[in-house]
Parts: sequence; structure tokens; C-alpha cells
Amino acid sequence: MVDELLGEVNSRMQKALDGLAKELGAIRAGRAAPALLDNVVVDYHGSPVPLHQLATVSVPEANLIIVQPWDRSSLRDIERAIQAANIGLNPANDGNVIRLAIPPLSEERRKELVKLVSKRVEDRRIAVRNIRRDGIEKLREMEKNKEISQDELKSNSKKIDQLTESYVESAGELGQRKESEIREI
Repeated sequence: MVDELLGEVNSRMQKALDGLAKELGAIRAGRAAPALLDNVVVDYHGSPVPLHQLATVSVPEANLIIVQPWDRSSLRDIERAIQAANIGLNPANDGNVIRLAIPPLSEERRKELVKLVSKRVEDRRIAVRNIRRDGIEKLREMEKNKEISQDELKSNSKKIDQLTESYVESAGELGQRKESEIREI
């Protein structure tokens, strides 16, 4: 029962960290990355469809993304969806593919993005700490109901604290990597 709880806490913390990695991947850092288009949803024949299900997204150069749809009739829809996604990129449609040139970031925009990254990292750290609190509360409840001893409560609380520490540290490392990527010119 305690092992299930520890597994659940670990799983929830991992999901929080995975979500952070996905969020940070979608933040434009002055270099082209297919993850920038992960949140683009295209209205394709009346149905919302994620872009990656309609086209191949490639990065031939550090500052260029090419979107090649499998169905050329969807080119205009994809172009509109990219514009509507408000990611700061202007699509150039040549009839076969859509080219997205990644403009260099201004110093002011870099600072804004670094603040955004810091905020997202801190939000995830708080989420991990909340998961820790929930896990320890469940342990205390189990101890109160005489399902575990006080020694087991203390040792398992330490395990949860160690898990929390490692996930908070990992979130910080992800944030530092993204910040250095943003600051890189």
C-alpha cells in the first residue's frame, strides 16, 4: 500500500516534469524547432486536427522550419492555423510547402522569454511540492488509521522528500538549459 503511494507520487511528479519539458519546448528561442508548432491545430474539413497529423515538419536550417502537407489542398488551412496560433511567425506559402523563417530575438524579447521560462519552472516546482504535501498527508492518514507505524511514516516521508528534491532540481536544470538557449545569440 505504501509502495503504491510512493509509485503514484513518483508518477505524478514525473508527469509535472514532462509537462514542463513540453511547455519549454514550445517557447521560441531564436532557433528553429518543430516543437514550436506542437500546439497548432488546423481546421481540416470542419474538424480540428493537430498539425503534425497533416504534414511533415522539418528544420533544414537553424532559422527555418518547413511544413510539407500530405494533402496540398490543406495548405491554406495550415497557413491560417499557424497565423491564428499567434506564435510570432509569418508563414510563406509557395504552393507546395510553407516556410517559416525564425527572426532573431531582440534583447528585450529575450528578457521576456527568460522571465516566462522562470515562471513556468517555478509553477512546476510548486506543483511538485503540492504532490509531496498530498503524499505526506496520505502517509499521516495511514499512520493515524494504524495501517503503518511511526517509523514507516518517517522513512517514507524521507523518501518522498528525496523524490521532491530530485524533481525540483531537474525542473531547475531544464529551466537553466532553456534560458541559456534563449540567451545564446
